[in-house]
Amino acid sequence: MEVVLENAGKRYLREWIFKNLNYTLKKGSSYAITGRNGSGKSTLAAVLSGQLIPSEGTVKHYIDGKAIDEHLVYRYTSLAAPYLELIEEFTLTEMVNFHFSLKRLESGKSKEDVLPFAWLEDSAQKQVKHLSSGMKQRFKLALSFLSATPLLILDEPTSNLDTNGINWYLERLNSVLQDRLVVICSNQSYEYEMCRNTISIEEFK
Repeated sequence: MEVVLENAGKRYLREWIFKNLNYTLKKGSSYAITGRNGSGKSTLAAVLSGQLIPSEGTVKHYIDGKAIDEHLVYRYTSLAAPYLELIEEFTLTEMVNFHFSLKRLESGKSKEDVLPFAWLEDSAQKQVKHLSSGMKQRFKLALSFLSATPLLILDEPTSNLDTNGINWYLERLNSVLQDRLVVICSNQSYEYEMCRNTISIEEFK
């Protein structure tokens, strides 16, 4: 998997969130996107995931050297973020079944592995709306970690997590870094200290 940005920029009304961004992100590497709160990290994450189209320039995704249709990028991407909503009326089991009707599971994993992976095996029949914010965040991360997608994007991944949850994140993240293209958007260094590359969005204003 490769993501290639050429003179990419995103603007809302007259304000440029970022511009003149030229960068190639490659499979097997990890990238931290850093910047202060409100600097545009989440916007760049959405552009990289294919959810937003740049206002100028291009963002292209490739798998094994072949371009991916922009309408199909979602199949190859997992995005976890505190602002992304789950279906509140679903039980966790129903949410797992729904999610993995759209995404493939990591090789060697089954849907029965997801809740124990997230420390939520005792909440299988609980509705999502009854989870704490920290439980929801662990669940979102688990769904992303266990999806067989070559591009993994994590935006503020430890938001709402307590100390135990942060340790859970760090342990689980190390298990999924290999052979994926990983992007972590954060201004907390402990969230991305394992990343090999850093993109400061402040440099592209």
